[in-house]
Amino acid sequence: MVRKRFTAVLRLVALAGAFTASGAFAAPPDFSGVWVPDIKDQKRQEVQITPPWKPEVLKQIQHMVAEEKAGRPFLVLSHCMPHGMPSWMLIPHNAMEILVTPGRITMLGEGDGNRLRRIYTDGRPHPEDPDLSFHGHSIGHWEGDTLVVDTVGIAPQAYIAISEAAGIPNNGDMHIVERLYLAKPNVLNDDLEITAPNVLTTTWKTTRIFRSYPERHYEIIEGECAQEDLHAGKDAFGNDIYIPAPQGPYGSVHVAK
Repeated sequence: MVRKRFTAVLRLVALAGAFTASGAFAAPPDFSGVWVPDIKDQKRQEVQITPPWKPEVLKQIQHMVAEEKAGRPFLVLSHCMPHGMPSWMLIPHNAMEILVTPGRITMLGEGDGNRLRRIYTDGRPHPEDPDLSFHGHSIGHWEGDTLVVDTVGIAPQAYIAISEAAGIPNNGDMHIVERLYLAKPNVLNDDLEITAPNVLTTTWKTTRIFRSYPERHYEIIEGECAQEDLHAGKDAFGNDIYIPAPQGPYGSVHVAK
């Protein structure tokens, strides 16, 4: 009798493993950890997979590209403003960390102190009238091994950037759908569909690639505006504070001490 019960238990364990292998009860993949953007592929897509700009917007982009080549770049990410969506995912040059917790996925970036995304996975809908923000309101759900993220409520001032020197504010009513999945171990793909009716003629579909190097034990570090548009100084009482750096036509002017 004991042997029969033991055999039955083994069969149940094997059956449970089969269900897991078939995906019936499989948990979604774990995106936790530090991810580094594939800069080389970003550069490739700047040329090969360009947004479907409206004609009047394309002229602005062409002017920005020409100005950059002439040594007068337009600084899309200047003045301590958050990257915002979709630039957060389109042109990152720094690592980001993904935290997976019940009901929410959080993305932390080291490019500036404002790189924080919250993707709610607890089944909530978007608010009927969401407060506008640079990163918008994001909700996500799993379709197999793919995390589908829907983002609305993005401030019109948030740029659609193809590089750090070329980008246009979305000018309102932007909607972004992302599909994040592991293309292979330690390679995270983000397929983006960006609808911005005020600057694009149609939905722009593009992909960004992020890589994880667990053997290197990467950690993100703090990056603040003090490194860009502020410098250390004193107030009238002698307290240590940050003072806005002088601004030139192409961004902050850093005066040698």
